[in-house]
Amino acid sequence: MSEYTLYCFAQSGNAYKAALMLNLCGADWQPRFVDFFKGETRTPAYRAINPMGEVPVLEHDGRRLAQSGAILDYLADRFGRFGWKDDDERREVLRWLLFDNHKLTSYIATLRFMLQFAKTGETPVTEWLRSRIKPALSVLETQLGSRPFAVGEAPTIADLSLCGYLFWPDEFGVEWADWPNISAWLDRIRALPGWVHPYELMPGHPLPAKR
Repeated sequence: MSEYTLYCFAQSGNAYKAALMLNLCGADWQPRFVDFFKGETRTPAYRAINPMGEVPVLEHDGRRLAQSGAILDYLADRFGRFGWKDDDERREVLRWLLFDNHKLTSYIATLRFMLQFAKTGETPVTEWLRSRIKPALSVLETQLGSRPFAVGEAPTIADLSLCGYLFWPDEFGVEWADWPNISAWLDRIRALPGWVHPYELMPGHPLPAKR
């Protein structure tokens, strides 16, 4: 039995944020596959685990934590890695976690789901989502123009949150050549010991063919 159990599935960028943190920290962890596409998160059994009906969920030492930002904060404290050097930097990390959840992940994840999994094709909604994603990427591009990582010289959980959905650019129609600072930053994250692509790190890829 591993020390940490992460409820996750391969297509979830939010679950990837937590899975990547565990892997980079060399944690003794195991994935617990959640069959999202067959409705597991809507079942009473799963809602008893997480009333929000979402992944990821982390189980450790009798605790059960949900929401990727809270899990990242918990793991940074546990491992003493990818955290902050003082209170000012902690608030800066929090600022970027909130920016990611509200301005970046929220729109990219929705656009990707529509195009890659719901197969809606381009619609007025996907057009609107793209109009929200571009300014958010511009903010991140500017930030990374003056530093190697989101908060400074070293990677933090802010970076692990921000990158959660960005290793699938073909699935939501972005060319990183148009965003050179983000592209170089993603390369720096890939170079961290323990980095693994989400489709290899978590169970559930590829999706079974529909009959």
